[in-house]
Amino acid sequence: MKFGKWFGLILLLIALYVLWRIRQVLLLVFTAVVLAIPLNRLVRRLQRSGMQRGVAALLSVTMFLTALLLFVGVIVPPFVDQFQQLVELVPRGLQRLQGWFFVLQTRLPGVDSFDYVPSFEELTQQARPFVSWVVNNFFALFSNFLLILLNLLLILVLTTMLLVNPTPYRQGFIAFFPAFYRPRVDSILTDCEAALIGWIRGVLIDMAVIGTVVALGLWILRVPLVLANAALAGLLEAIPNIGPTLSLVPPLAIALLDAPWKAVAVVVFYIVIQQLEQYLLVPVVMQKQVSLLPAVTLLAQVVFAAFFGFLGLLLAIPLVIVGQIVIREALIHDVLDRW
Repeated sequence: MKFGKWFGLILLLIALYVLWRIRQVLLLVFTAVVLAIPLNRLVRRLQRSGMQRGVAALLSVTMFLTALLLFVGVIVPPFVDQFQQLVELVPRGLQRLQGWFFVLQTRLPGVDSFDYVPSFEELTQQARPFVSWVVNNFFALFSNFLLILLNLLLILVLTTMLLVNPTPYRQGFIAFFPAFYRPRVDSILTDCEAALIGWIRGVLIDMAVIGTVVALGLWILRVPLVLANAALAGLLEAIPNIGPTLSLVPPLAIALLDAPWKAVAVVVFYIVIQQLEQYLLVPVVMQKQVSLLPAVTLLAQVVFAAFFGFLGLLLAIPLVIVGQIVIREALIHDVLDRW
C-alpha cells in the first residue's frame, strides 16, 4: 500500500475516533435538527402570512415551549400530591400486609415463609445507606442535573439558530462532499426531512390515540388523575416498546392506593392496549408514514441505548430512519447497484 493510502487510512481512523469522542455533542445537534424540522414547517406557514423569518422562528419556539410547559404542568403537580399520599399510606399498607400474612399463616399451619415481614421503621433503617449515598454524592448529582439543564439550553439555542437561517448550515454540510455528488446529497437530505416529518406525524397520531384510549379506560375504572395519566401515556408513546411499559407504573400505584382490584384491572387494561397498539395501531400508522420493521426498531433501541444512553434510546427511531435512507440511497443505489 502506498504512502498516500496509508495516510488517508490514518486520517479516517483519527476522524472516526474524534467523532466517537464527541458523540454526545453530535446527538444533541441531531436532536436540535429533529426539533427544527417540524418547527420549520410552522415557520414557513407564518412567513406566508407576511411575517419575517426571524420573528416567525422565535414565535414558533415560544409556542413549542409554552405547549411543553403546559403539558408538564398538567402531569407533574398531581403526581407530586399522589407521592405525598403514598408516603403517608406506606406504613398503613405494611401493617395491613402483616395482618394478611398472619391470617394466612393461621389458616395454613406449618407454613413458615411468612414469619417475617419488615416494618416501616426497619425499612427506613435499611434505606439509610441509600440516603447517606445521596448526601455524599449530592454535588455529583447536582452537577449532573446542571449538565442536563445546559444540554437542554444548548438544544434550544441550536434549534432557534437552525430555524432563523437554515440555508448556510445545510450548504455547509453539503460542502464537505465532492462537487459532483453535492446535488445528490441535497436530494438525500430532502428525503430524510420528509421521512422524519412522516415519523413525527405518525408519533403524534399514536400519542393522541393512546392518550384518548387511556383516558377513557381509566375514567371507566374510576382511577384518579385520569388526565395526568393519559397525558403521561401519550407522552411516553414516543419511546416505542419501553415507554408504554413505563406509563403503567403511575396509574398502577394510584390504583393500589384506591382499591386493590383496580390495580389488577389497570394491568389487564394496559396489556390489552399494548397488544392493540403493537399489532393494529403502529403497523397501520407507521407503515403509511415510515416503513420500519419491528425487529429493526427493537434492536436499534437496544444498541443505541447501550452506546449512547437515554438520549440514544430516545433518538433510536429517527437515527434508524436517517440511516436507512442513507444506506439505501448512497450505498445501495449509488454504489452497489452500479456494480
